[in-house]
Amino acid sequence: MKTLRDILYNVSIQAVHGNTDITINSLAIDSRAIGSGDAFIAVKGVHVDGHGYIEKAIAQGAAAIICETLPEQLAKNICYVQVANSATSSGVMAGNFYDNPSHKIQLVGVTGTNGKTTIATLLFRLFTKLGYHCGLLSTVQNQIGDTVIPATHTTPDPINLNALLAKMVEDGCLYVFMEVSSHAIHQQRIAGLKFAGGIFSNITHDHLDYHKTFEEYIRVKKSFFDHLPVGAFALTNLDDKRGMVMLQNTKARKATYSLRTLADFKGKILENNLTGLVMLVGDTEVHFRLIGEFNAYNLLAVYGAAVLLGIDKAKVLQALSDTPGAEGRFDYIISDKEQIIAIVDYAHTPDALKNVLATIKNLRKGNEQVITVVGCGGDRDTAKRPIMGDVAVESSDKVILTSDNPRSEDPAAIIHEMEAGIPVHLKKKVLSITDRKEAIKTALSLANREDIILVAGKGHEKYQEIKGVKHHFDDKEVLVEMMKLMDK
Repeated sequence: MKTLRDILYNVSIQAVHGNTDITINSLAIDSRAIGSGDAFIAVKGVHVDGHGYIEKAIAQGAAAIICETLPEQLAKNICYVQVANSATSSGVMAGNFYDNPSHKIQLVGVTGTNGKTTIATLLFRLFTKLGYHCGLLSTVQNQIGDTVIPATHTTPDPINLNALLAKMVEDGCLYVFMEVSSHAIHQQRIAGLKFAGGIFSNITHDHLDYHKTFEEYIRVKKSFFDHLPVGAFALTNLDDKRGMVMLQNTKARKATYSLRTLADFKGKILENNLTGLVMLVGDTEVHFRLIGEFNAYNLLAVYGAAVLLGIDKAKVLQALSDTPGAEGRFDYIISDKEQIIAIVDYAHTPDALKNVLATIKNLRKGNEQVITVVGCGGDRDTAKRPIMGDVAVESSDKVILTSDNPRSEDPAAIIHEMEAGIPVHLKKKVLSITDRKEAIKTALSLANREDIILVAGKGHEKYQEIKGVKHHFDDKEVLVEMMKLMDK
């Protein structure tokens, strides 16, 4: 427990009504979580404005209210603090409340459209293999050493995030690797954190339902690097045309990685097949377990970050060569009888889908069919739906459009929007099956010996969200079940 005065250190305060020398038991941005002696931070969210719940928070025992707009009537014995930005303040206050855990670890943030989970997970596994106690904050899961904590968002809210980082510090973690989503940057969920480094993977059209324009999406991603401190590193993908844009205004020391041009961390693919990648990293030839050009970039980012954190190059490459990737990222199984290769991947953007299909094309040895099962999420960027349909059909022999996480939308309507992007002369390659399990079963029934099936969009997810309810659904589980059932 700390005094409100201590918790408000470095917060941009506009006015105070009441005593800040009171002891605060806990912080909350959700009025339902408020208990006696807590501070309620009224944040203007995407869907809900916390200012509308100030009275409820007081009724539940809040001792302090932090807000941008003061209520007309101020309750007695409550300390009101008016701040410039509640979202930013919540991050700074959470850091102070938990003794600024990000200052006590080497915290590395990974941002970009694709590759965040793989890069963060590989860094966590690499440093763990090198003997360091580490933490991980990712879309798939959060982890403190061997202890797994399920993830609900790519980046938790500032209070939960600092609480988790404090647990990692308490547990003895030296390094923490986290995905930093554009939503988290824009909503100030990482405000007040001290980063030892930032990594940029790539940027393509995504989340335009939230950011509205691609330019705004780029600006938000870039702002992460703009705020890195002088002592940190900023590592960027030189082969992405906006790679150097990200580092234009950063105070951190700049570093680059590339497969195509001269860079601080240069790589070259020598072999790419189902046994993995053989790459030249600098002047060292290394075999990695991961597959595909997109993973070659991920591996270079991890290698570069590890070296920038002071780890010996040879040790990094030796440990990294045998490190597996993240669950649901080019995760494949081969059927016992007909040797059908079924790949599960999280690819849910046009660029990610294009990359995975390009990798599959390179894996083909002869005339194997490529059958793609793909859908688009509901209540998300609708502009990418026809593009997803077009990308799938251009690089596949057969495509089955199906349901992803339709959420509040009609799955058939989403599929119809994907169909709109398919050229007329390629429509004969496409089937539309709303039921995802039936779509996977159909793909297997269409597959001949050694054909390749890609089930894209959900990857590691173990659910399907329909009308606000999450039903158990695991693409890999369904594939294994159907392979046995159909004796494939």
